[in-house]
Amino acid sequence: MTVDDALTQGGAGRFQRRLLGIFGLVWAADAMQVLAIGFTAASIAGSFGLTVPQALQTGTLFFLGMFAGATLFGRIADRIGRRNVLLLTVLCDAVFGMASAFAQDFTVLLALRFLTGMAVGGTLPVDYALMAEFLPPRNRGRWLVWLEGFWAIGTIVIALTAWIAHLAGAAEAWRWIFAVAALPALLGVFLRLWVPESPMFLLRRGQEDKARAVVNRVLVGNGARALAPEVALAAPPAPEVGQGIFGPDLRKRSIAIFATWFLVSLSYYGVFVWLPSQLASGGAGFVKSHGFLVLLALAQIPGYALAAHGVEAWGRKRTLQIFLILSAIGCALFTLAATPLMGGLALLLMSFALLGTWGALYAFTPELYPTGLRATGMGTASAMARVGGLLAPSLLGSVVAQGFGIAIGVFAGLLVLAAIVTLTIPAETRNKAIG
Repeated sequence: MTVDDALTQGGAGRFQRRLLGIFGLVWAADAMQVLAIGFTAASIAGSFGLTVPQALQTGTLFFLGMFAGATLFGRIADRIGRRNVLLLTVLCDAVFGMASAFAQDFTVLLALRFLTGMAVGGTLPVDYALMAEFLPPRNRGRWLVWLEGFWAIGTIVIALTAWIAHLAGAAEAWRWIFAVAALPALLGVFLRLWVPESPMFLLRRGQEDKARAVVNRVLVGNGARALAPEVALAAPPAPEVGQGIFGPDLRKRSIAIFATWFLVSLSYYGVFVWLPSQLASGGAGFVKSHGFLVLLALAQIPGYALAAHGVEAWGRKRTLQIFLILSAIGCALFTLAATPLMGGLALLLMSFALLGTWGALYAFTPELYPTGLRATGMGTASAMARVGGLLAPSLLGSVVAQGFGIAIGVFAGLLVLAAIVTLTIPAETRNKAIG
């Protein structure tokens, strides 16, 4: 019996719900750390006598750290285990994230944001690899989108934190924002001690007894019977010599999915790193407020809900393509908006669709790789996203200078290009075993 077969026998129940809550808490914290870049830049500039572009160096260093963490820890997780990497990265996330709130020097702050970014970059891909390996095939896509949905919760919390700090007239609001962003990770350090190692990874390492114990823990936790003593668990096949994520069998899908991650992240971070300051300075009416940023975050929740339905009803690839086109339409409508109301509605559609896009992308990607390469594949995809996040503020800064609407139009083109790229992915993974 494969692990997928055993998980299907137990279904998705109490064990997976607890796992979702633990992973989701830190996922929300990671969203807060990422989006804090846009919400803290002006306040950091005021504290250290900098310009806002200079203060955004904290974002540059954070994304550099995320790139390094995603590249490094994804590969390590395929060698020493998912659980060990998760405990290390979440601990670093909490420690360096909280230390950022107390930095007294801008150079020290830059170093701490790099280290925090490295921890967050290592957490994101390994979370998804491990979560995917505990889910039965027919539930996997929906549950992975639900995990991604915690990003919206983190977005809402960080937007509310920034709004409250603004209303309270906090002198150094960035300290409050960084402290709040680190709190869930502090709690997550202790909660993740409960999370077992992936049985698929244990089997690949020849530890059948430990894998059986973990599978039985899942089955019993969900109210099913443990495996009979005579049932043996089949180990997932090891990658062939020379067969990596760019080997002959995986090269085409790897290039296409990594290009999609890059294009989506370039658009997403291009919008949401610049959006807070742009709305505060150039918005009008209800759009020019921290409250509207909270509304944008709330619009993400139904996007995730529809993506969770779509990945199971329509398939991973088709759902991803639908949301990419919707995101491009939202961007295009913003460039054509003649009134603040129309511009605000276009931004709401953009937020709804972009986060649905991420939900489908995170559900699809880990299923494209075998167990021995899954964390590496997710880590590389996440690294490509960090490259997009790293380039977005600097590469598109000159475009934004020509007009925020023009920049949004560029993002629309990038999203359409991403939808075209997905046509070349030679796979649909709905209801497919991954072990």
